This record gives sequence, structure tokens and C-alpha cells, in this order.
Amino acid sequence: MSIIKTVKRPWQIGSFFIVAIILAPTLALILTALDSSDGIFAQLADTVLFDYISNSVWMLIGVCSLSLLIGLPLAWLVAMCKFPGKRFFSWALVLPLAMPAYIVAYVYSDFFDYAGPVQIWLRNVFGWQNPDDYWFFDIRTLPGASVILALVLYPYVYLFLRTAFSQNNLVQLQASRLLGDTPWQSFWRISVPQTRGIIVAALALVGMETLADFATMHYFAINTMTTAVYDTWLGYYSLPAAAKLSVLMLLMIFLLLAVEKRQRIDKQNYARNDSFENSELYHLTGFKGALATAFASLILFAGFILPTLVLCGFIIDYHDQVWNQDFITFGGKSLLIALLAAIFAVVIALIINFGARQSQQNTQQSRKWSQQFPGQLASMGYALPGTVLAIGVIIPMTALELWGNDILEQWFDWQPGLFLTGTTFAIVFAYVVRFCAIPIGAVQESMGNISPHLDQASRSMGSGFTRTAMHIHLPLLKRILLTSGLLVFIESMKELPAALLLRPFGFETLATYVYQYVSDEQLEQASLAALSIVILGLIPLLIVNRMSQQSTRFSKSDSADDNSDDKSDNNSDSNSGIHKSNHLNNPSNNTARKQAASQSCDVALR
Repeated sequence: MSIIKTVKRPWQIGSFFIVAIILAPTLALILTALDSSDGIFAQLADTVLFDYISNSVWMLIGVCSLSLLIGLPLAWLVAMCKFPGKRFFSWALVLPLAMPAYIVAYVYSDFFDYAGPVQIWLRNVFGWQNPDDYWFFDIRTLPGASVILALVLYPYVYLFLRTAFSQNNLVQLQASRLLGDTPWQSFWRISVPQTRGIIVAALALVGMETLADFATMHYFAINTMTTAVYDTWLGYYSLPAAAKLSVLMLLMIFLLLAVEKRQRIDKQNYARNDSFENSELYHLTGFKGALATAFASLILFAGFILPTLVLCGFIIDYHDQVWNQDFITFGGKSLLIALLAAIFAVVIALIINFGARQSQQNTQQSRKWSQQFPGQLASMGYALPGTVLAIGVIIPMTALELWGNDILEQWFDWQPGLFLTGTTFAIVFAYVVRFCAIPIGAVQESMGNISPHLDQASRSMGSGFTRTAMHIHLPLLKRILLTSGLLVFIESMKELPAALLLRPFGFETLATYVYQYVSDEQLEQASLAALSIVILGLIPLLIVNRMSQQSTRFSKSDSADDNSDDKSDNNSDSNSGIHKSNHLNNPSNNTARKQAASQSCDVALR
């Protein structure tokens, strides 16, 4: 009987099977890290491990602090104030997130190095002859790397806080104004305390991106945990030592994830939905308005416009070299790998969510957490840094290759060699493990908006779950599948650390192709490829920004509807209490629309 029931739930079985495969790299890392026979890690612990950890911690502190100093005032200005250029900056300030940090690092290193235009100009103006005549900061240091990363990661803080400030408790802010508080006092006494949880959640995401960054740290020769994993594998060829370092990074990542998750729960429980009307914004005119515009312009110029102009200048100056056969070949390979990763990720998302839907029809409501558990486990890969994921992929695939070669040699006297790690299969698998969380979360939210009554109606007409999923659920999910697949495609095009460690001999993706020239101080030769990566990175940012603005508009619309309903209720007769009750229980209320928009925004931000 149990076997028959199991056969009737193929989607559930498939979802658990896929989750087991996706979790294999993480489990392999942990098991390999328990191997105590390798002496490389003990040597690292006695010599440089403390430096790796301390540099990583200082980078976390520096990047998070600078991102907060940049993103917090920008979010408050855009959400709470009216100043020249506000509509433009509301979306333009997210653009630096599309710029790879190592490209920004190259641009500013080229500008501020001894042979760069800034120091040459200073020497010409003041008559200095050699480095001993003056002091100039070295950007290739930990503080310099912190500034670079903050310039491209502050949009996380900006996006979260812009939405939070626009939904601040309107009553408290109006009371603060009536009591005579200045905008600055209202900012510190009301706005910042109300968004403290959102700030922590945003900084947790910034911290995870900082820990995961490899290219900038490697380019600046700063030893952090992510570069340690890379160097240990390629320098010492020690998988156990690389696995131990990877597990240490995982502990740091999961700690930040726990903090972010906790703050997200608090936000869902206690967030208010009040919002400011245009007439209630702080109007900044004259010097104050010019100062706000100048500050936003400076950050946007430093984080996006200047690097983009430099890339465009390289393309113009080296137009006969940037468009070459290598760019076409590696670009085509990147497109193919990203397309395969996007297709597999979307299929996996469908299987896991269809399994959860099938479980929902056969499980009590009290066990709803078990329905979402496979999707949550499969989404863990998104938190893994690229270098850590690459080591996790290498371990089980190498074991499978050894086992497969032994079996084939015994049976057919033939050894295929590196049939997994020596092909692009390893890269595609790593991309799927890392980015399948995007469509899983998006489809899960969309499936939650599909009424169970549709399933019940389909079953009453004699259709099984698979037929219902193919003919009802899938058409309704078509749009979100295309959007989430596009996001996976673009993220796969940009992924660098995993591709560096897993690429076969002689194989390059567009990201590795650009980084090789960056490492050789010849970015101008790959400037067209770099600009292509930036343009691709703009697409998901514009999608996320539009979702965030739609969520804010819905909140404002619902706030206006609620105020209108309250006024009509106050003018009603003695049955006003009944009218209010009917309004609160009315399923056509805009609250559902507001919650759906907010959830979609949260999925995109995650």
C-alpha cells in the first residue's frame, strides 16, 4: 500500500531526489573537512590562518560601515525629501550594483597609481620628482578595497531602506514635526530606530557579498578566506585543507544568514504600511537641494559613471582589437552555459514546487513547514561563495570519476578520464546549485497566489495532479518562469570564482576572459567584453527596482483607500461597526495586492 502511495507522488519523490543532488557539494565539503590526515591545514593554522580571518573580518567591518554611510542618507533623501533630480536618482543609484567590483578596482588603481594621471598631475603642479618628495595613499590596500566594494554594494542598503523609509510610521513623523523637530532630528529619533532591523538585514547581505568576493581581493593581493580557498587548492592541491577553509567560511556565511533571516521575520511581523504623500515630503531648495543633488551625483559618478566612461574610452581607442575572435568565441560559450543553467534551474524549481503542491493536497495544514522544506534546502546554495561551491563540486565529482573509471576499466578495459570535472558539465552544475534559489523562491511565491480551488475543480473533473500542473499551474507561471530564468541566465554570465576553478583546460567564459586581462593590467583589450557584462547586469537591477517601486505605490494606494474607508465609516450610522467589520473581511480588499507586491520585491532582493 505504501509503495502505491509513493508511486502516486512522483513530484515529491523527484523533489527530494533533486534536493539530495543539490546538497551533495555542501555535504561533501563537511565530510572532507573532517579528514584529519592532511597536514596542510595545520601548517596554515600555524602561519597565515589568523591573517586570513582577521583580514576577512576587517573587510566586513569596513565595507558594511561605508555602505551604511553611503546608502542610509541616500535612501532617506530619495524616500523622504524632494530635491532636484530625485526621480532620476531614485532608480539610477542602484546602477553600481551592475558593475563588477574588480573592474572598478582596475579603474581606480589605474587612476591613483604612481604612473596614473592623478599623481602625474600632482608632480607636474608641485614640482615633485620622486615618491620620497610626497605622500600619497595606496589604493591596493585593505581600506582601499573596502572603499571599492562599498561603492558597488551600497545599493543593497539603499534599496532596502528606500522602501522602509517610504513606509515609515506617518503618525509619529507628523507628531515629530508638530513638536518642532528639524528634519535631521526626525531622521535620528524616528526614521533610523524604526528601520534598525532592516539596516541589519541589508548589512548582512552586504557582508555575505564581501566574504564571497574573490576577484577584487585577488587583484589587490589581500589575503582573505575566499582567496585562501583558491590558493590552497591551486597552490597546495589539497582538497581537505581547502574544504576546512570552506567550512570556516560557511560558518561565517550562515551566521550572517541567520541574522538576515531573523530581521526579515521581525520586519514581516512589525512593519507598518503608512506612507508619505508628495506634499508631506521635506522640500530641499537652494543650498540644501544642491547639496543633496551633489552628494547623489558624486556617489553615482564614482560607482558607475566613471568606470563606464573608462570602458567606453577603451573601446573607442582599441576598437580594432576589442572586437576579435576570442570575444565572439568565449561570448558564445558563455551564452550556451548560461542558457543551460537557466533551463535546468527553472525545471528544478518547477519540480520542487510541484512536489510541495502535491504534498499540500495530501498533508495536514499543521505540517505546512514540511512542504517548504525541500525548497529551503535547495536554496542554500545561493549563500555559498563561488570558490567554496567550486571545491564542494570538485569533491563528489572526483569521487564519481574515480569510481566510474574503475568500473569501466574492469568491464570494458577503458578509462574515460575526467568525464565530469574535465568538461563544462561541472560549471553548469555549479551554476545550477548556486542560482536555482532564484526561480525556486519566485515560483513558490507565485504558486501561493494560485487558489487551491482550481486544483479541487480539476480533480473533480477526473484530472490527476500531473495533468493539473501541466494545464493549469504551468500556464499561470509562464511569466515568472521567464523572468526568473532570465535572472539565472544573467547571473551565470557574470559568475567568476566558480568558473575560474572549474573551467576545463583552455576554456574561458566571458567573466574569466575579462578577469585574465584585468590580472595582466590590460583591461583595455577586453573592454568590450567587460561592458557587455555590465549591460547584462543592468537588466535584473531594473527589474528589482521596478518591483520595489510598485510595492511602494501599492502601499500608498492602499493607505489612501484605508483612509477613504475610515472617513466613510466615521460618517455612517449606528451600524458603522458592522460596516468596518465587513470592510476588514472583504476579500476584494487591496491588501492582497499589496502583500503580493511586497513578497515579489523580497524574492527579487533575496
